[in-house]
Amino acid sequence: MSLKEYAAKRDFTKTAEPKAGKSEDKNKLRFVIQKHDASRLHYDFRLEMEGVLKSWAVPKGPSTDPKNKRLAMMVEDHPYDYRLFEGIIPEGEYGGGTVIVWDEGTYEPIEEIKGGKKAQEKHLLQQLHSGSLKIKLHGQKLEGEYALVKTHGMGENGWLLIKHKDEFASDKDITKKDKSVLSGKTIETMEKTSEKVWQHGHEEDVEMKPAKKASKKKEKALDDAVEQDEPAEKPDVEALLKKAPKSKIPTGIKPMLATLVDKPFDDPDWVYEIKWDGYRTLAFVEKGEVQLLSRNNKSFNEKYYPITQLLESWKINVVIDGEIIVMNDKGVSNFGALQNWRSEADGELMLYVFDILWYEGKNLMELPLTQRQAILKEVLPTDDDRVRLSNVFPANGNGFFEAAEKIGLEGIMAKRASSTYISDNRSKDWLKIKINKRQEVVIGGFTKNEGTAKQFSSLLLGVYEGGQFQYVGKVGTGFSDKLQKEMMAQFKPLITEESPFGYEPDVNKPSRFRPNPPKAKATWLKPELVCEVSFAEVTSDGVFRHPSFEGMRTDKKATDVVRESEAHTDEVVEDTESDNTSKSKAAEVKEDKKLVKHKLVQAPKESVKRTLLNPKEETQVKSICGHDLKFTHLSKVYWPEDGVTKRDMFNYYYQVAEYILPYLKDRPQSLNRFPNGIHGSSFYQKDVRGKSPDWVRKFPYTTSEGEDKDYLIGHDEATLLWMASLGCIEMNPWFSRVQSPDNPDYCVIDLDPDKNTFDQVIEAALEVKKVLDAIEVPAFCKTSGSTGMHIYIPLGAKYDYDQSQMFARLVVNIVHEQIPEYTSLERMIKNRNGKMYLDFLQNRPGATIAGPYSLRPKPGATVSMPLHWDEVKPGLTMRDFTIKNSVDRLKKEGDLFKGVLGEGIDLEKTILKAKSIFQ
Repeated sequence: MSLKEYAAKRDFTKTAEPKAGKSEDKNKLRFVIQKHDASRLHYDFRLEMEGVLKSWAVPKGPSTDPKNKRLAMMVEDHPYDYRLFEGIIPEGEYGGGTVIVWDEGTYEPIEEIKGGKKAQEKHLLQQLHSGSLKIKLHGQKLEGEYALVKTHGMGENGWLLIKHKDEFASDKDITKKDKSVLSGKTIETMEKTSEKVWQHGHEEDVEMKPAKKASKKKEKALDDAVEQDEPAEKPDVEALLKKAPKSKIPTGIKPMLATLVDKPFDDPDWVYEIKWDGYRTLAFVEKGEVQLLSRNNKSFNEKYYPITQLLESWKINVVIDGEIIVMNDKGVSNFGALQNWRSEADGELMLYVFDILWYEGKNLMELPLTQRQAILKEVLPTDDDRVRLSNVFPANGNGFFEAAEKIGLEGIMAKRASSTYISDNRSKDWLKIKINKRQEVVIGGFTKNEGTAKQFSSLLLGVYEGGQFQYVGKVGTGFSDKLQKEMMAQFKPLITEESPFGYEPDVNKPSRFRPNPPKAKATWLKPELVCEVSFAEVTSDGVFRHPSFEGMRTDKKATDVVRESEAHTDEVVEDTESDNTSKSKAAEVKEDKKLVKHKLVQAPKESVKRTLLNPKEETQVKSICGHDLKFTHLSKVYWPEDGVTKRDMFNYYYQVAEYILPYLKDRPQSLNRFPNGIHGSSFYQKDVRGKSPDWVRKFPYTTSEGEDKDYLIGHDEATLLWMASLGCIEMNPWFSRVQSPDNPDYCVIDLDPDKNTFDQVIEAALEVKKVLDAIEVPAFCKTSGSTGMHIYIPLGAKYDYDQSQMFARLVVNIVHEQIPEYTSLERMIKNRNGKMYLDFLQNRPGATIAGPYSLRPKPGATVSMPLHWDEVKPGLTMRDFTIKNSVDRLKKEGDLFKGVLGEGIDLEKTILKAKSIFQ
């Protein structure tokens, strides 16, 4: 074989690697394994064939344990003399790094081949070309039978190195034997001592500087690919797209479907994926317009609006196949949560993409699956975690199935690596293997037991067989009371007098599990609603045993629901095999049923609170902290100039709850209500006695007239959103908490301008900062969201309101002396002469101002936003922080105000210091 590729990668004036070489042994074939510490440590496994060394890079090294298959990426042929090369490849050269001969010896085919070395070599070359090479090693470290099996799931160069079960098999880590069989050196000692290279069995001194584990770009790319169990040479996506036929974006097509089989299997000609428990969808994206269609061409655009909006932002034109799921915090899909999903608050909605049908004017459906997957991996935008590429796992279906079962997945998919995409076809090239038995069924009626208070006791189920609607049993578990009410609303329009099954099944039939079932009455329904059930098995008369309701299905027509029966895997796979080669390869892989090196599922990268309410429904009910809250008139515009609605307000407070709640929790609230938006009439409400849900916490007080009333106490998300539902655009908490109502947690200086510019407000705030810095007092500033600024000083609830007010007065007196030309200490507006009021009187019991992160009922939908002090400078405006950008700011900056709730200052020492400096 030609060594052109090998030679082209090397500069032999710089590296002592051999150029050629020829075997003098006429009887035995040689092998070598070199340990190679380049940019990534790996092992190079080389077999003499055709006068050269056929070579594979094995990232984790060989194993003597049949359970541990090792990925082996085939690389260029090496010259025969390379088998005795060890030393240091110089920095900057291809493969730069340290090499030792880890093992060396002879090898032969497992099968007994007569005719000597040439006949053995001919037999081995045939196996090499077929993708299943079976050999017996006679090395100083490795002995016994091994197989190299090609796996199409890892690209053209992907193989598996597998140890056979024989007397040399062991679960011990053979790579711990880390010395060269030639020099006795380890990688480390080879690097430290004078460099030697070994050629033709002779030792020669060479002058080389120790390599720094660097390499050319291409070598690093190879090592990176090997480390990540990816193909070393990825398919040329540009070339694949170039050869694909041109076409317009397809319309009206339906997904390719899979055949249900009874058990998993191993085969390197197949690849394996997770069977996601969600709704199948084809996504059509062209010029910013998106269609998300179910498997029966029903639109998902509105229902799963976040995915639609995300795809609308893509800059590519594409048709992809995938599954919409709701993911839990473990990374596993939850079908029940998906079925009940109404908004982003209901769970982490995701689209897992596993195929591509069309891209930028090119029809890709005739390309083999592995090529489509290569294109998909290259072009799919993955900058948002809500769209993910579904991982592909090669060869080992049994181990993959076992791992999927352990983490609670629904099942796995097996797909022939060479399969084309055939729309609306249930193919035997795509197989599904379920861990739990589940079936879509049609609801043909319901029963209600005597004396029950529930909406119904069980559902009567059917499927279509031969065009006839057949009864398959009833299900009475898996429903909540809330779900039953929702389902009953769907049932009522479909109630009919006659059984849709053509006869009346015996709904009171006893069984060995329930010999005396309660008497039930059946109500029949037109067979239009589809749901899904799990079950233990199907009885001889076709009835599901131990079924449990899993959820409603809106993505499939009732008439398409047929009974699924598992085909025998062996028969299906055998029917689709093109020759016996694949069968022999599958046999090689079957020895290990536990190998899955990849992490199968991945939890959401970050817990992102998006929105509470969906953008369409006018009335929505959400469970918040265990309480059902009803949100109504959601399209009512609260900020007319800005087009900001009541729905937007709820979504904002839901998203910022974790930031605002520390400043509301345990504090009585003054409810400033704007039920008709910022320009409508508004009023303050301080008493919620008899006007709030039982779970709302209250703080009793007595008015000056002797009336007993209750303040609402800030507590949790439910309380926050209930206040917002009253039209409380802004949140106004006390400065103190109910645990210490007479002792504020902070002192506030409120800069309240009259005819001043906001730049003057900024100048006054900086003057306050100078004073506080001089007396070493921490201060936290925020915009008011209206016209002024608020400066908070932590007190730690150690002083009363009078002491707090006294300190605030001291500070503003000093500030006023510095800038008297545009500030005032006059409480009465008419006496200020248009100057800015330095308000210290806010520090009194029961007084409130808009809290940090509160919205304000002002044009612009502004927010009272905490600031870094270096942001307090000319040019800052209130409209820099609004309902539209504040959530993103908080994600980036976090809570800048948390120091306000800290330990607090020593007021006595601080006042003494202030007097010593400023008097």
